[in-house]
Formats: sequence, structure tokens, C-alpha cells
Amino acid sequence: MTSADLPAPTQPPVKRARRADAERNRAAIIEAAGTVFAEQGGTVDVREIARRSGVGMGTLYRHFPTKDDLLATVLEREFTSWLTAAHQAAEATEDPWEALTGFFEQTLAHQAGNRALVESYTATGGPPRVCAEYRDAFIDELRTRCLNAGLLRAGVTTADLVLLSASLSQVVQATGDSHPGQWRRLLRISLDGLRARNTEPLPEPEPEPEPTLHGEGDGGGDASAGD
Repeated sequence: MTSADLPAPTQPPVKRARRADAERNRAAIIEAAGTVFAEQGGTVDVREIARRSGVGMGTLYRHFPTKDDLLATVLEREFTSWLTAAHQAAEATEDPWEALTGFFEQTLAHQAGNRALVESYTATGGPPRVCAEYRDAFIDELRTRCLNAGLLRAGVTTADLVLLSASLSQVVQATGDSHPGQWRRLLRISLDGLRARNTEPLPEPEPEPEPTLHGEGDGGGDASAGD
């Protein structure tokens, strides 16, 4: 018998099966982590995530070496999923004001059910840069629609609406345990202030801070002195 008569190796299918198992494990970890982080926040013990996903701690750490890695993955997925749904809902709403108010309602209702998502605004100031740019562009679309329809108060900027959303997310976190629906009241008050019937001029927005040069404000002198 020559080497040509030998059966073909069977290793590639085994490798493919292992890759499929690894992908299933990763998906199970992310799915379980999304639920656990939403319920308990970012301080949860990862052993609870491993338990719910049905994998061992070794498998979890092979996919996500640190809890921060896992949390970042989950939050980006959550943010992208929510923003896609919000965009679709706004496009399906003909009335510009309803589209804007619906965005705020959906945003805060989603955050009210996701503790880790709201915590991320305090810890990091918001979502990853790419996600934040997508969100800001979407909010600008909503603002422009309302402005063109004569429904939005003069002088309201996209930055105002982004900051309002972030501020109300803190209300969601601060009142979540004691008064879980309080954010709806404050949202209505805030939205009323955005209506075009309010004609009093708004204060001028604060100018953007100048970028700080490297080493500026460190007291001067040679930074290496005394090393």
C-alpha cells in the first residue's frame, strides 16, 4: 500500500467542531453576562456569569481575560442593539416631535432595566467613541426634523440633547430603587422646556475648552528632576 492509498486525514472537521463549540460558549457567556450585568451591575461576581452560561471559569477567562473585557463587549452590544431599534422606531414615526420624545422614552426605559448600562455613564462618561458618534448623529437628525417643523425651541443644540439624555440617565440610576418611575416625571418637565412655544432666549453655550498641551500646568521645570 502506498501513501496515496491511505485515507484522507480527518483532523479539519474536528477543528471545525471545536471552533463551533468555542463560538457557542462565547455566545452563551455574552448572553448570560448581558442578563446578569443588567440585573446586578458591573460589580457582579463573574462566577455567577459562568454558572448561568453553563461554562467553567477557565472557558470564561479564555474568551474574556478580565471582567472589564466582558463588560465592554456586553455594553457595546447592548448600546448598538438599543440604538438600532431606536433609529428604526424614529424612522417609522411621521411626527417629528413624537419621534424625538419617543427616543427619550425608549432610551430611559431601556436604561431603567439595565443597571450596568447606566453605571457606565458615571464610570466612563458614556458609550465607546464610535457608538457615541452614531448616537450623536441620530440625535442631530431628530433635532433637525423638529426644528424644520417649527416644533423645537430656538437655540437648542444637538449637544444640549445629548447632555439632557446623559443627565436623565443619572436620574434613572439615582431613583431606581426608591422611586423607579420618577424619571418619567422629570422627562416630561424637560421635554416641555424644549417646545417651540418657549421663546425666551437660552443662555449662550459654554465654549469648548482649549486642549491642554503635554506638560502644561505641571508646575514647570524639568519633569525628570529628582528621579
